[in-house]
Amino acid sequence: MAAAEVKSYREKLEKYLYEKNAFTDLLATAEAKTGVKRVYIVYVLMSILFLYLAVGYGAAFLCNLIGFVYPAYASVKAIESERKEDDTQWLTYWVVYSVFGLAEFWFDILLFWIPFYYLLKCLFLLYCMAPGSYNGSEMIYQRIIRPFVLRHQDKVDRFIDQAGKRAKEALDTVLGTAMANVGNPPADGLKKES
Repeated sequence: MAAAEVKSYREKLEKYLYEKNAFTDLLATAEAKTGVKRVYIVYVLMSILFLYLAVGYGAAFLCNLIGFVYPAYASVKAIESERKEDDTQWLTYWVVYSVFGLAEFWFDILLFWIPFYYLLKCLFLLYCMAPGSYNGSEMIYQRIIRPFVLRHQDKVDRFIDQAGKRAKEALDTVLGTAMANVGNPPADGLKKES
């Protein structure tokens, strides 16, 4: 990353840390009591989080919490906003998150052996949440998921249609049999206990 970009991110972080909200109120209290600038307090907290994800107990839970809670909150805000772009951004994130979760399910036995897996996963999810041109979910969707789906869309649609028809036929058969047997005793002659 270029020095100008790092400086830009640092300036955005420092601007955010002085906005009025519950988190910055806690930081202001900590800053007043310790005499340490709030930006350094945040750097220490981020370092602790980084180390915990690398070696801590429950790193999987924390990683999944980070990858789910903020995006869910941002998705609700996007739904409630008038803008379409934020809806698209978070829908894209959830598509990538779902594909990643499915891949993670199938390759779990191999992922277990990767050192610092949950730290890497958390960094990947943060990359997928990143705002602007660094949004990883947009890049992954455009380069991998979208071409794959477009290539196989007709086959998948036909399969879903056929599966829906078969499920409806099966349900109709089961309901028809059940309705025909309502009130009739079972054929094997089971007796009611008195």
